[in-house]
Amino acid sequence: MEAQLSPHDLVRPWRRATLVASAIAAVELVGLLLLVLVIVAKPLAHTVQRHTAAKVAVSPPVLHVRKHTQATRKGAVAAKPTVSRHETKVLVLNGNGRNGAAHAAATRLQALGYRIAGAADAKRQDYATSVVMYRTGFRAEGVRLARDLHVPVVAPLDGVTPKALQGGQLAVILGAT
Repeated sequence: MEAQLSPHDLVRPWRRATLVASAIAAVELVGLLLLVLVIVAKPLAHTVQRHTAAKVAVSPPVLHVRKHTQATRKGAVAAKPTVSRHETKVLVLNGNGRNGAAHAAATRLQALGYRIAGAADAKRQDYATSVVMYRTGFRAEGVRLARDLHVPVVAPLDGVTPKALQGGQLAVILGAT
């Protein structure tokens, strides 16, 4: 004779199967989340590293332009430019990768009275900030150009030969900001 199963005994296998299926689904969900995290985290980490490297590469010998006074040391005032804007030649280099940025900046500079030595792409396209660089003896003109363009960083020529300036005294490397 067969023993009759109670309703409670009939439900038990389904309950166990539901718990096992839920546990498997939870493990799959955690696995998918980890996979998405790995896929997204790697490119994000590379982007952060590139931006950090760009900021470090631009930052070494810089002088920040002050808005009201150009004092470089306590009690010392920066020299006034000796060459007018019409006599100052500027090389404009696009270091941010945006198409037409160098030519647009060159047009703006011409409207301000500067002579343009050339407009082209920089060797690198990952500059984080714009930089004004000057040849020896043209620091005051570099500071004036930086003020005209609202560029926060002014530095002597670094890595650019005077010959590469195409006859110019100043160079502007356009960055992302």
